[in-house]
Parts: sequence; C-alpha cells; structure tokens
Amino acid sequence: MADTSFDILIIGGGPGGYVAAIRAAQLGFKTCVVEKQHLGGICLNWGCIPTKALLRSAEIYHYMQHADAYGLSAKDVSFDIDKVIARSRGVSKQLNGGVGHLLKKNKVTVVDGTGVLKGGGKVAVTGTDGKALPDLTGKHIIVATGARPRALPGLEPDGKLVWTYFEALKPDIFPKKLLVIGSGAIGIEFASFYHTLGADVTVVEVMTQIMPVEDAEISAVARKKMEKSGLKIMTDAKVTKLAKGANTVTCTVEGKDGKTQEITVDRVISAVGVQGNIEGIGLENTKVKTDRGCIVIDEYGRTAEHGVYAIGDVAGPPMLAHKAEHEGVICVEKIKGLDGVHPMDKNHIPGCTYCHPQVASVGLTEAKAKEQGYTVKVGRFPFLGNGKAIALGEPDGLVKTVFDEKTGQLLGAHMVGAEVTELIQGFVIAMGLETTEEDLMHTVFPHPTLSEMMHESVLDAYGRVIHF
Repeated sequence: MADTSFDILIIGGGPGGYVAAIRAAQLGFKTCVVEKQHLGGICLNWGCIPTKALLRSAEIYHYMQHADAYGLSAKDVSFDIDKVIARSRGVSKQLNGGVGHLLKKNKVTVVDGTGVLKGGGKVAVTGTDGKALPDLTGKHIIVATGARPRALPGLEPDGKLVWTYFEALKPDIFPKKLLVIGSGAIGIEFASFYHTLGADVTVVEVMTQIMPVEDAEISAVARKKMEKSGLKIMTDAKVTKLAKGANTVTCTVEGKDGKTQEITVDRVISAVGVQGNIEGIGLENTKVKTDRGCIVIDEYGRTAEHGVYAIGDVAGPPMLAHKAEHEGVICVEKIKGLDGVHPMDKNHIPGCTYCHPQVASVGLTEAKAKEQGYTVKVGRFPFLGNGKAIALGEPDGLVKTVFDEKTGQLLGAHMVGAEVTELIQGFVIAMGLETTEEDLMHTVFPHPTLSEMMHESVLDAYGRVIHF
C-alpha cells in the first residue's frame, strides 16, 4: 500500500462501517475500511437481503397456489430450491458489488484483510492470504465488526444437521421436517419461508409469546394466522437435548410443566440471537470496555479509549442494520464537529419481521408504556375494515397505536399484516417530529390504501373511528 495513514480508519465493512466511511469521505476525511470477507457484512450477504429474496420467492409461490381465489388459474405449481437459492445469492452479489462501487466513487480506500487494534492509533492487518500487511494508522478508529450467531451449550450448530442462518440460506437439502429454536425475527422468518414452501415446521420459544419484543396483542394475531396456516408453535418451552442420527435430529422439548416430548426432524435451525464480535480484534491493547459481549460506548459511539469508537451490532442492541448505519453517521459527524448532531433515540428505531403475516413496530408496547407510568389511550383498526386489504385478499391483520392520554404524544405503533414493514415509517417520522394525535387525525391519508388503517387506528384511540 502506498498510503497507510488515515483520518478515519474503520474495521468492518458492514452496513455501519461502509455507511460511516461514505459519510466520512463526504465530510472530507481521508478514509479507509478494512474488511475481512464481504463488503456489506452479514446483513447484505447472509442476513437482511438474501432472506428477503427467499421470502419473496415463497410469497409468490404462496399466491400461485391460491390463484383461484383471485379468479386465476395456475397448474402444476412447484419450486426448484436450487434456483430459489441461486436467485437469493445473486441479489446479494449484485448489492455487494454496489457497495464496492459506492466506496470507490467516494474515494474510500478498501483493504481486504483482518484488522486488529494495537493501541496508539495503530491497526495491524492480516491479508486474506494470511500474510501480514503494513500496519495502518488512524486519527480516529471505528470498530464495526458486527455480530455472529449465538450458540446454546449442548445445542451448538454443526453446520450439517443443526443450522445457523448461514446454512439455512444455502441448505444442502430441503427438509421435509424442520424445528426452529427461537422465534425472534431470524427464527420466525426462516420458519415462514420453509413452511410456505411445504416443510412441516415447529417453532420452539422459551418465552410466553412468539416475537417476544413485540406488543403481546400483535404477537397473538400473528400466531393465530401462522397456526391457521399449519405452522406449529410451542411457547413456554425449551429444547433440552439434540440427539443426532445419520440424517435426522431427535429434539427433546420441555414444556413449562416440566413434561417432555421428542420431535424427530431432518434439520434444526438455531436462532437464539447473536453476539458481538469482540474477540480477536485487539481490545486488550486498549482501554475499551465491554459489557455482556458488546463494546461500551457513549451516545456518540465513543469508547473508553481516546480516538476509538464502536458502532452497530458490536456496540449493543438493537442489533439492526439501520441502527448501525445511523450510528455510523452520528459518530462521524460528531468527530467532524458539525452543529446539531443529536444522539440516537433508540425508542424511535423501527423493527420489522418479514414473516407471513409481516410484523412491524416502533416505540413502546402497551405493556411497556404502562410499566413506565403512562396513562395510555390505545387505538386499534383491523385489516378487515380496509377496502385495499380486502381487494388484495389480505383481510387478516391489525394496526395498533399507543398514546399518552395527558399529552397526546404517540408512544408506540404496532402492526401485523400485509406490507406493514413498508407502512411503519409513517409512524417513525411522526414520532421523530413529536407529532400529537391531533396532527395525525388532521392528516389526509390517500384512498384506497393500507395506510388509511394508520389514520383509523389513531381515530379509534380517541373514540372517533369511522370505518369499523
């Protein structure tokens, strides 16, 4: 390398890292990204994007199977799992190349290799061939090393019979029977994908409800729809043992009452969360502190080591790509000293789960709002009362809003149903602008759209619902 000294040096080229790099370059910083495997990180290559491609294939397959409900005819409907996977991988490859182009366009130096903090503003780099590259120096170093699948003792993935999301994205077989451990976004999305394509899927969740971070009412609506479609769900239950055969796994599942049952499946997906990649990156050479597997930062990404920052999954929950991207921008703009750089309000970060039906939310659940001492007004509007939902053939779903009774502040919004992952941003913007119920009630929503349910939900909270 001709040049090894930079203003901003970023370890990790995932969503947080590459977005921080682009923003840094826009602000005039001489910037470098060190990435050991794939630009775009887990999200683009093994997470958010390829799973959405798979789920899109499953969605179309589902509609083709139900063509008659739309007055259409589709005979001998089938799928080729290899082609479904190939499409998913192709989408990721295209976007991976796009990230590389964006970094090149912004004159960001990209180093292929593994970066390790040495202290004193230096980073040692080992190339992808295993050979040492010249040390890099950075006035400001941003750690954006992401996260990896968490493993439970005794239930560790082996890559063959017990999968993580890596293997689930590129399965060696299409399992006729599948058990998914965990019903967070990753688990429930893969359960939805495989179930829609015809697998016999059982989801085991240790908590009382599926998608535990979601509003309980929304979770219940989603569960009812999923179970109606044939997906098997076991809550208040845990997998205690995995007995592996030649090509099957016998899972021992223990219920809340202590009783156990055995379920034999072709494959198991372990989806029990992720943990930050804090090992092997040289934190011991710095004053950086960690807590529960993540780097401790302040509201601007600063660590306990001067000149070292952390963003994204490695800096703690919520472990979402859009959170990482925004953290990266805040971190770099604060380094630049721009006016008006505000810390991120994590309560305003939306969450989306792309199962069938989709789930999306932002802010406090009804239960959390009450726990925090709010007296709340709650509005609800079902998809069944919306003309566009009926026309789409998607009458199952619910929009729910939670307001502070005293001030009219929108505390949270929660949705389940078709395309709610595209609707939630309306409430995210509203919360960011400190919109009140009066502002939302006076807003004109277009007809016929699914978004009208957002309006009706607000009206319902104040006893003014029109169409239900």
